[in-house]
Amino acid sequence: MSAPAEAAPQRSNLLQKFATVGAGTLMSRLLGFVREMMMAAFLGTGPVADVFYAAFQFPNTFRRLFAEGAFNTAFVPLFAKEIEANGVDGARRFSEEVFGVLFTVLLALTIVMEFAMPVLVATVIAPGFVDEPGKFELAVPLATIMFPYLICMSLAAMMSGMLNALRRYFAAAVAPVFLNIILIAVLLWAWRQGLGAVGIGYGLAWGVLAAGLVQLAIVWFAVRHAGVRIGFRRPRLTPNVRRLLWLALPAAVAGGITQINTLVGTVIASAEASAISSLSLADRVYQLPLGVIGIAVAIVLLPELARALKAGNDREASNLQNRSVEFSLFMTLPAAAALLVMSEPIVRVLYERGAFSQDDTAMVGSILAIFGLGLPAFVLIKAFTPGFFAREDTRTPMIFAAISVAINIAIALTLFPSMGAPGIAIASVVAGWANAVLLFATLLRRRQWGRDVPLLTRIPRLVVAAALMALFVHFAVGWLSGWLAPASPLRHQAVALGGLIGAAMLVYFAVAFAIGGADLGMLRRNLRRGGKRG
Repeated sequence: MSAPAEAAPQRSNLLQKFATVGAGTLMSRLLGFVREMMMAAFLGTGPVADVFYAAFQFPNTFRRLFAEGAFNTAFVPLFAKEIEANGVDGARRFSEEVFGVLFTVLLALTIVMEFAMPVLVATVIAPGFVDEPGKFELAVPLATIMFPYLICMSLAAMMSGMLNALRRYFAAAVAPVFLNIILIAVLLWAWRQGLGAVGIGYGLAWGVLAAGLVQLAIVWFAVRHAGVRIGFRRPRLTPNVRRLLWLALPAAVAGGITQINTLVGTVIASAEASAISSLSLADRVYQLPLGVIGIAVAIVLLPELARALKAGNDREASNLQNRSVEFSLFMTLPAAAALLVMSEPIVRVLYERGAFSQDDTAMVGSILAIFGLGLPAFVLIKAFTPGFFAREDTRTPMIFAAISVAINIAIALTLFPSMGAPGIAIASVVAGWANAVLLFATLLRRRQWGRDVPLLTRIPRLVVAAALMALFVHFAVGWLSGWLAPASPLRHQAVALGGLIGAAMLVYFAVAFAIGGADLGMLRRNLRRGGKRG
């Protein structure tokens, strides 16, 4: 058994940890763009694209609930506390108890879901497909093939949570890359074989299942390399497991609220042709900053907060929370501003070719601009919820998540008949901001969020810097209209877009540092935390 100190350096840097997780996520998201570009070219926003995205959304939502919900909110603090209290041996025993129960439950759930898939597609996944026999008949087998992905990714999420608690972030961050690598390989193979749209759909479904097995293998071996060898134990509801389950259900709901709202949007959107694929393609773009920043912050912050609170170091916990919000807004506000004012050129360069038309660009671009308005809220939710989960309070975020889902459903059902897919995006954004405000207000009311003068003075300045950058981009898009026009060669569009993004970054960072919205030296000092593990 490896010594605990091997997995936990004496001094660590929060920014470096954000960067480690963010780098793996960035790699995955960039390859995800390549995958989506190829899928848009082959399938456009046609019926097979709608079916694949809807069928994949179901197990993928469960995967995100486990990976970014229950096991990075309920499991990680308990595992980290076991390490602090009983060392790695105690944490290993706890993990084996959880593994036995989790595997058994997932296997039973998957068997039931496989037999019930026609009913699930008709009632939960995409009820709008029932009136379109071609879509329904394809959605059922694709969803059946992909649902076992849930077993692989839920177990992988548990392994990833263990690695995060042991402060080994890279393997868990890089494993999702292989989903995109495998699906890109499937698309290249389909192109060489000259497969039609339906054949591509089946190939992608089998690729998703293969990717789940590969990702599980990667984190499994990483956990063994970290010195923790997990054996299978007969499933029993031990006190530790009961405590985990008590925390996990509300944690899954609260931590996966963005995914729940996305699933709700998919169900409603199934009533309109091309709506599901349009939402999914826009979602892929805004998931880049959300994944690189928001998920990285949530994954790193939770075990760090749990340790600080376990040690009774409230000052360190407060500093961790404030610095995480500062970092999140510093990186997210310019991304949100860019998506708002230059969404259409981004979509055109990424997707407009093959079966993806100019009308598709206009629709996906409008959805992406709306998502941009909600990006800071989605990231702040990731930064606020660890303040509850690290204190083993999963009930409060679950209540707020339920309120958010109710808001989302009400607005989506109201706007969708008249606005279509953009109405669903508006509902998601409003629900996200409502959730973020409720979380922050509660932390303040409970005095679990320390007052931080540097943060309070920097946020307005960061908003000003992002607004000035957006103004610059608005005029620059007009100046480069000839290069960014649909008739312009793709290489001209790509060069103009790349130059515009680079210039926008220079404007934002120059203004942010000039007016005091950011200070690199202070950011480094505040993100650095000392302390030794027991």
